[in-house]
Amino acid sequence: MALDPESQGLLDAMAAANRPAWHTLSPAAAREQYLALRPNAQGPRPDGVTVAERSIEGPGGSIPLRLYRPERSASDARLPALVYAHGGGWVFGNLDSHDVLCAQLALDAGIAVVAVDYRLAPETRFPGAFEDVVAALQWVAGQGGSVGIDTSRLAIGGDSAGGNLAAAVSIWARDNNGPTLRMQLLAYPVTDAAARTDSYRLFHQGYGLDAPAMEWFFDHYTPDKAARTDWRVSPLRAPSLAGLPPALVITAGYDPLRDEGRAYAWRLQKEGTVADLVEFGGMLHGFLSSPMLLHGARRGATVCAGALREALVLRGRQ
Repeated sequence: MALDPESQGLLDAMAAANRPAWHTLSPAAAREQYLALRPNAQGPRPDGVTVAERSIEGPGGSIPLRLYRPERSASDARLPALVYAHGGGWVFGNLDSHDVLCAQLALDAGIAVVAVDYRLAPETRFPGAFEDVVAALQWVAGQGGSVGIDTSRLAIGGDSAGGNLAAAVSIWARDNNGPTLRMQLLAYPVTDAAARTDSYRLFHQGYGLDAPAMEWFFDHYTPDKAARTDWRVSPLRAPSLAGLPPALVITAGYDPLRDEGRAYAWRLQKEGTVADLVEFGGMLHGFLSSPMLLHGARRGATVCAGALREALVLRGRQ
């Protein structure tokens, strides 16, 4: 498959900028560099969305949330909701870094989106981020009615490390009498922190996210390598993937994580969980959150929003 010309242009611009590689930076410096790049990549928040800030009590203290809602919906309407965990290797990213994507999903799907600002590594290592997303899901299921959410129509999702958290929390919900989920949206998720697939070797360096950066992320989030086989870190290694919510798995053709995303979708299907795998063949890891740079980001967000609308709005009426 061919690399998308806009993806190639982005790689050329990155090479010309000659920024320090993630794995050569401290977590604080990496966060600063990442957030500095986000405005030009994601652009302004789309019109037609109302946004509210909230915080809930979590296992490690306060967890900030950001609630998105289409302006066209009645103020007293209870909307289905997506609980969303941002990407960033468990080390960087926040409510602002994925603001536009969350707003666009809310607007296009006609749902509420609840973005979770979970604790980051290395200050909080595994399982801190996982526990925060569990707490956010529990709060939405239990208290969401107070903020205009229909708690009978919930989905969970995320991208990259956030996709990892969403997949793991879906398993937790199944096994712990947790909230009933109608869908899981997993964009280029980390699904196996212990193995390294062929796509790691094919796209080892030179394609944005690279293998050294992934090792840096893992070392911050799960420095204990034995813990990386835990299904909460490696959901592909869970004993069973049966009985989980229907999934949309998005992969990128030029991504070290491509093969483990494929493997997760295939195993879901094999074990009886409905899963759609959509691969954007010419895209790079993280493409969904760069709509100002990549047409593929806008196409991808449309696919995700359509699936959410089908699962939460259209089927929710049946």
